[in-house]
Amino acid sequence: MDMKIRSARGDDAAFLAWLILTAGRAEGKRGIWEVVLNEPEDKCLSFLEVLSVTQRPHLFHHSCYLVAEVEGRPVAGLGGYDPDVLGYPSLRKALPEAFGKVQMHPTDEMKGRGSPGILECIPASFKGAWVIDSVATAGEFRRKGIANSLLGAILEKGRRLGFRIAQINIYIGNRAAQEAYEKQGFKIVDEKRDPYFEREVGFPGMARMLCEL
Repeated sequence: MDMKIRSARGDDAAFLAWLILTAGRAEGKRGIWEVVLNEPEDKCLSFLEVLSVTQRPHLFHHSCYLVAEVEGRPVAGLGGYDPDVLGYPSLRKALPEAFGKVQMHPTDEMKGRGSPGILECIPASFKGAWVIDSVATAGEFRRKGIANSLLGAILEKGRRLGFRIAQINIYIGNRAAQEAYEKQGFKIVDEKRDPYFEREVGFPGMARMLCEL
């Protein structure tokens, strides 16, 4: 298998939209993005495609992602970012551009007015951590070591940037993801549970995993 890992580009926007939406589902009822946008899949994908190429960078911007290609086709990817620079405050500043381009309006939950809120179950970024997000592989390319190679590459990128610890968040009960990350040295350090989260997404909450770089 001819596999190549590269930095994502703006013309990967459609693939990154699929990646972000799929990672947010993780085999659950529906993903976080479908809950917070309260839109069907096609509209969520359109929004995420635009979000990945906003003028202002943020954690879901294409510049944060690595993509694995097989025979020139992107088949897997993940993101890695410094939360102090490209975290949720940067995302909030980029959202108006994305909503405006797709002619959608943010829900009360995205405005921070929903109660309880799905976003409240996302574990906070550990101080000084390199945060990994949105890991997904196309179905026919799973269990071929591609995600493991991507994880190694994004961890190495964090080391080169001077980080000494990495973080990744998983859905509680997602054993496949947990075991894959444990092979890279990650360990669960804490959890956030919420019955509303479980009802909407299908998992009881999220766990925070850390590893030394």
